[in-house]
Amino acid sequence: MVFRTIIGILLPLLFSVNTLAQNLKIKPNHPDQYTVVKGDTLWDISEHFLQDPWRWPELWGNNPQIKNPDLIYPGDTLYFSIVNGKPRLSFSKNLNSTRLKPRIRKSSIEEAIKLIPTDAIAQFLTSPKVVDKDTLDNAPYIIDFAGEHLIVGAGDRVYVRSIPSSNFYNYTIYRSGETYVDPETKEVLGYEAKFVADTTLEKNGDPATLAITKSNREIRRGDRIMPSSNNEIALNYFPRPPKEPISGSIISVMDGISQIGQHNIVVLNRGSDDGIKSGHIFNIHQKGRIIPDPFSKQKNAAVKLPDEYAGVLMVFRPFKRVSYALVLMATQPIHVLDKVLTP
Repeated sequence: MVFRTIIGILLPLLFSVNTLAQNLKIKPNHPDQYTVVKGDTLWDISEHFLQDPWRWPELWGNNPQIKNPDLIYPGDTLYFSIVNGKPRLSFSKNLNSTRLKPRIRKSSIEEAIKLIPTDAIAQFLTSPKVVDKDTLDNAPYIIDFAGEHLIVGAGDRVYVRSIPSSNFYNYTIYRSGETYVDPETKEVLGYEAKFVADTTLEKNGDPATLAITKSNREIRRGDRIMPSSNNEIALNYFPRPPKEPISGSIISVMDGISQIGQHNIVVLNRGSDDGIKSGHIFNIHQKGRIIPDPFSKQKNAAVKLPDEYAGVLMVFRPFKRVSYALVLMATQPIHVLDKVLTP
């Protein structure tokens, strides 16, 4: 609810941007009208009309009737037309009843549509995170459990070496996860710090005492402790391409799946050091297979097939050298090592 509220506040500010851009590419099979359903996002709706859904501000901005497209609700109907050579969306509200006099009306609370499916990225906004090796190796670590427990969880306490003094009250327990390596240079780009548990500091010292408030996996001796980083949350996601051309690759996918589809979370081998920011979108190109050429006169000849367009993703959390991204659209299965390019 917090994510949606803040997005609703920030998005109207974005519609003052200049819309004098190149002509929009309208899908030839677009509908003349569309009724919003529960679960729709602005991206989903724009995808019905535009070949490049990331240019949605131009489509919505052409019509002053739609001042705040983030305040469109399920049941509202959108109408497509061309006015003075420009595509336009207009809409009519879903009025279930007409009020003849002041009264209390009971109805279920209907949420306005969102720009992107924020539920898909919520759990990745603060944890896990990507750090360098020194940060992880030098972080305080759990030395033992309080109360002679063999396994601990929410409500238990742990002893940590060491937190002699601190300005922080909330700490997160992490465990070393995947090592992110550039597929071309083989250079280490960062280390995944996997979320284990949330804690609060009860007592400074060596060892310090922390109380576990939330955990989603077994806590182990040797797990690392770092201050919680709620300030890393970014909520003003505005899909847009980078100003400068950037290319990279998908180097990992969250949750251990092999084939990547819509709304999956992936890791890119590019980050803030490469100019990537939250909201940057990229086209995904499925890496062409290398196949043998049995008809070539050259022995053991092989041919690399062309890369094929496979979808669109949006970066929502960049680190220094890698980024977390959400797949917004997938036209075919996507895989690790597929390429990403500026649209």
